[in-house]
Amino acid sequence: MTRTKPLGTIASDASGPALAGHLLAPAAGARRRGFTLVAVALFTAGCEGRQSALAPAGADAEALHLLFTSMLAGAAVLWLGMNGLFYWFSRRSPAAFPEHHARRLILFGGVFAPTLIVGGVLVWGLSLLPDQRAPGEGLRISVTGEQWWWRVEYLPEGDAGPVISANEIRLPAGERTEFLLTADRFIHSFWIPALGGKMDMFPGRETRMSLKPETPGTYRGQCAEFCGASHAWMAFEAVVMPPEDFAAWLEAEAQDARAPQSESARRGLEIFRREGCGACHSIRGTEAVGQVGPDLTHVGARHSIGAGRLGASLDDIALWVAHTGELKPEVQMPAFPHLEPAELQDLARYLKELE
Repeated sequence: MTRTKPLGTIASDASGPALAGHLLAPAAGARRRGFTLVAVALFTAGCEGRQSALAPAGADAEALHLLFTSMLAGAAVLWLGMNGLFYWFSRRSPAAFPEHHARRLILFGGVFAPTLIVGGVLVWGLSLLPDQRAPGEGLRISVTGEQWWWRVEYLPEGDAGPVISANEIRLPAGERTEFLLTADRFIHSFWIPALGGKMDMFPGRETRMSLKPETPGTYRGQCAEFCGASHAWMAFEAVVMPPEDFAAWLEAEAQDARAPQSESARRGLEIFRREGCGACHSIRGTEAVGQVGPDLTHVGARHSIGAGRLGASLDDIALWVAHTGELKPEVQMPAFPHLEPAELQDLARYLKELE
């Protein structure tokens, strides 16, 4: 009777290593495929979403996306071509290569082709810049990079004064909006990846750019220049709206703050006054006229607080007031941990009703 040998016994025979390798090959191949899938997943994880330059939602982002994909495709063709030549001459045809052919290959592949390709890409890339610097179609927005938040002023056409906001940008879809950018103490960089390119912001100097968003939605902007301890927490929401909705929103944004509607909010207003918050913050229609911190006239209608640090719920607002420095290191706003939980909730209710 023939007995079947255990796998360990087979591996110890003369043919064992080859057979063991054959048996283990599928497992090794599966691991390699698994690693490849993980790598692809990590590589493509940032290709979508509201802060992705690879998911364009505006004319400027579309142009940059086309430039990027074209350069990526060209780089892939170049990589494949060079490695194909190396493979051909080292593996497929390793015989001696005529010197005059070698010189032609170096001259064309190493001088003429790179010069034409890089020069063409440079000219194409430069041709995109005028649109980035084009004036707006009526609306202008002044944005100042602060420590570490965004001061926003809407400058509509006509004699109407600026509409003050903070830490959120709203734009009409299908219209080109011009941005006037500056900074207070540190160099910042204004960037909404899904809508277009970035532009640096310098203290004492005004730079300009424009964006033409096309798809309504909420996108995320970010400071793209390292500016200090809370650089990573200096973000903002960019809300693209249909033109008629934007016009209605801007008209409402220009109005004074409404009076507290609930008893809790009225207690919160008294706490706001008692703690001297109006010395730093402005709320139009009240005695709060501070200019150090963000304008809070309509803070309750914003998508986030603390320049994107937290959401805009009552608990988020209370948490921000009590632990400001912990949530955003070196921010200029002091924390108020001495307030009782009920007082924090009343103050948060007052701010949330400022819509």
